[in-house]
Amino acid sequence: MQFGIFTVSDITQDPTTGRTPTEAERIQATVAIAKHAEEVGLDVFALGEHHNPPFWSSSPTTTLAYIAGQTSTLQLSTATTLITTNDPVKIAEDYAMLQHVSGGRADLMIGRGNTGPVYPWFGKDIRQGLPIAVESYELLHRLWREDVVDWEGKFRTPLQGFTSTPRPLDGVPPFVWHGSIRTPEIAEQAAYYGDGFFANHIFWPASHTQRMIALYRQRFEHHGHGTAAQAIVGLGGQVFMRRNSQDAVRDFRPYFDNAPVYGHGPSLEEFTQQTPLTVGSPQEVIDRTLGFRDYVGDYQRQLFLVDHAGLPLKTVLEQLDLLGEVVGVLRTEFAKNRPAEVPDAPTHASLVAAKYGDEAPRQATPNANRGDNLTVGASPYQDAPAPAGSAFGPAATRAGGAR
Repeated sequence: MQFGIFTVSDITQDPTTGRTPTEAERIQATVAIAKHAEEVGLDVFALGEHHNPPFWSSSPTTTLAYIAGQTSTLQLSTATTLITTNDPVKIAEDYAMLQHVSGGRADLMIGRGNTGPVYPWFGKDIRQGLPIAVESYELLHRLWREDVVDWEGKFRTPLQGFTSTPRPLDGVPPFVWHGSIRTPEIAEQAAYYGDGFFANHIFWPASHTQRMIALYRQRFEHHGHGTAAQAIVGLGGQVFMRRNSQDAVRDFRPYFDNAPVYGHGPSLEEFTQQTPLTVGSPQEVIDRTLGFRDYVGDYQRQLFLVDHAGLPLKTVLEQLDLLGEVVGVLRTEFAKNRPAEVPDAPTHASLVAAKYGDEAPRQATPNANRGDNLTVGASPYQDAPAPAGSAFGPAATRAGGAR
């Protein structure tokens, strides 16, 4: 099971000092947070995408590539990549490149986002958000699995003889999580493709998350990807810790009360009772997190939000120190009585092994061409004979791989 943190990249005034960090300070702080996450033994760092103040992360792949160069084990992901307003071609290119420069330590979570005005900024209609998400992912999925794509849809210009470059590392696309808070159609999309489903799990009650994941598991099995227990599930969560719970509540209260997303609404006590937000001691966080399994089953990835609402860098790094201790216990406890059929979270290494077995993975090498990225007929790549069932090499067909 993987444990990590995610950030939405907000730049928020610290209510205890009245100071708001600059964009430059917040960007550098985020890099420091990611590096410290690896130092304390976490597995994953995920970065959101926004295109408006007070958020700074408009180009997650740029930041994640920089972090990749300063880390060695940290899995780099997103929270989320906007499938609705980004061009699927650019997503295919950018995340394949991140895959290469990180040595395979990259996956992504795709989603529709929660900022309405972003749609017209990128020439999209928010009323078509869900159909755009479905169509765009269908194209992205093909671009990573077929060397040559002919495609026509409703929401972007057609493609003829198009090859997305670079090809995925070792011929294996980055693993995709479909992230959602409340949309069952996204759970269905994840299940249809056999991808992961990430339930945000930070604003809604446990009963809602339980229903969403149960739907995803049921449909994952229906589409023939394995049993419901083998579906790939991730959860979000929010925590704030001190050594004793009274200090945690006292220290976090001003941040909660003034946070843009939930300040001036339900009290801290009401919110922690009704949602998975946990403010307390490390043991309380351990107990609450272990309880998630009671209503979603055994799952593969747990990410925590720890740097929001104006918390200063010093406090966030202290949170990571405590989270490192908590995760050590969680790894042990979640491993107990975990059924053998429940898979681990996919990694590049595990996906390569599943695809090729003992065979050497694909290393894409282009043939000579005119340089116009247009291919008629066969793949523009020269390859050694591909493993059985591969979408690449002499065994490939233009129609490409399976779902």
